Amino acid sequence: MAKTETTPPAEDKDVGAAGSQLSTAPAEEAGQAVPGSFGGVRKPGALGWLAWSGREAVGWVRWIWRQLTSMRVALILLFLLSLATIPGSLIPQTSIDAVKAENWRKAHETLAPVYDKLGLFHVYSSVWFSAIYILLFTSLIGCIVPRTWQFVGQLRGRPPGAPRRLTRLPAYTTWRTEADPEQVLTAAEKLLKRRRFRVQRAGDAVGSEKGYLREAGNLLFHISLIVMLVAFASGQLWKSEGQSLIVEGKGFSNNLAQYDDFKSGSLFDSDDLEPFSFWMDGFEATYERTGPQRGTPRTYEAHVSYRETPGGPLRKKTIKVNEPLEVAGSKVFLIGHGYAPVVTVRDGQGDIAFRGAVPSLPLDGNITETTVIKVPDYRDKDGKPDDLGFQGSFVPTLDLSTKSMNSQFPALDNPHLVLTAYRGSLGLDSGLPQSVYRLDVAKMKQFKTKDGRPFAQALKVGDKMTLPDGAGTLEFDGIKPWATFQVSQQPGNGAALGGAVAALVGVAGSLFIQRRRVWVRAVAGKDGQTVVEVAGLGRSESARLPEELADLAVALYPDAPPVTTPDPADSADPSEGARA
Repeated sequence: MAKTETTPPAEDKDVGAAGSQLSTAPAEEAGQAVPGSFGGVRKPGALGWLAWSGREAVGWVRWIWRQLTSMRVALILLFLLSLATIPGSLIPQTSIDAVKAENWRKAHETLAPVYDKLGLFHVYSSVWFSAIYILLFTSLIGCIVPRTWQFVGQLRGRPPGAPRRLTRLPAYTTWRTEADPEQVLTAAEKLLKRRRFRVQRAGDAVGSEKGYLREAGNLLFHISLIVMLVAFASGQLWKSEGQSLIVEGKGFSNNLAQYDDFKSGSLFDSDDLEPFSFWMDGFEATYERTGPQRGTPRTYEAHVSYRETPGGPLRKKTIKVNEPLEVAGSKVFLIGHGYAPVVTVRDGQGDIAFRGAVPSLPLDGNITETTVIKVPDYRDKDGKPDDLGFQGSFVPTLDLSTKSMNSQFPALDNPHLVLTAYRGSLGLDSGLPQSVYRLDVAKMKQFKTKDGRPFAQALKVGDKMTLPDGAGTLEFDGIKPWATFQVSQQPGNGAALGGAVAALVGVAGSLFIQRRRVWVRAVAGKDGQTVVEVAGLGRSESARLPEELADLAVALYPDAPPVTTPDPADSADPSEGARA
């Protein structure tokens, strides 16, 4: 937060008047600076007590408001807000990852109740964080409003008249000339206007002022902070973010039923979801083949077709890791990739019980995946209804020479599907939700071979698994890639970016633009020559002000040429520049 500088102390009361209003900081009210009695003398009786109590209450309200809108309190609140974000970064947040937060609670049973009471698992929606946020917002508004009115008043005003003693100003130069005082003042007025000074002529002097953009930059910075606070708040309140896994050839429609996981702000409404849709036409991935980075992804590209509105024109887009699809105010990010074996399961009577791609869950960097296939609509060879379940691994690159069933490379160099089979109850009729990546075998029995060992088989594309006792078959038909997409809608991002850019512009203006005033006085001396005085006063001490004053003096020489033999007691050599 930019701090308002004060005008340099002046030794003369006229200089102080000339240097007034160089700052837009609200003037401090005279009086008591600590809490005390604001009601004055309390008169006897009930009416006196009521009058005193009213004055006391109003006094306390004014004192609290002055403290809240002071620069010191605003900086303290900004520091507290920065500290308040630290727990949100270190402690798992329920709104971001509820599973991770729950696991943290189980791992820290002693601290978890304390953190719950302090709201550390939902920092950004807690009461104390909201209180800091609102107080900072109020403080900024309280700082900006009076400064804005003062700045508007300064813009409507005119530069002040010249002090009686220009020699007391921090930058000053003088010389004598044969030119007429009126001619010198007219030339000075034109020169200052060409240099974009605001000019006012009064009596024997021309007053000018420049650098209003410094205060404008200061105000712009503070306003930008408010814009960013509002943008961040709206982004949290109306945001939505969800993930969906899509197999090649399948599509996605932007509604709640299509999301595998969805989080939103407290004021979000499902009707706010824009009705766009997209399809994954294909997926391409390449990996480093050699060297120490073997297996490292080089490219992930999802080729999609999308429509912004139902029935709208079909467009094509390639989504990459850092190049999301932007559609209807949302961004679609590519965040994950894997494989989905395509299988056909036939029951004991030879009928198709299941056919389709089964997305598998990656376990390591080489995309060794856990595969679960659930077949509830199944009949055994006698026609009795039953449930069938398969569990195992999909290995993109199997190398038996390593004596490991883990993939040795993420690409499909030697894909195998390794499965075992169960029969019994899948538990789907219980009404409880189940993970598609986990098979509950509590009420199921594993198929056995004739010698009593667990039944399992490794399949290549095109191979068939025949279950014991004529229970059915599973055919490994092919492999399709899948990708996980994150659809994010942050309504305040544009405003936050605009506020950040505007804040930088405001800071640059308040740092590099100098608010200053320049006066030129020309009076006739007793010897008939004209005494020219040029002086300047800045909002803060700067080496640029004397240089600028010397440059103005040199530019004024053609219209007010110095006499060849100046009196050393009354003039200074202009070639030496302005005195600082």
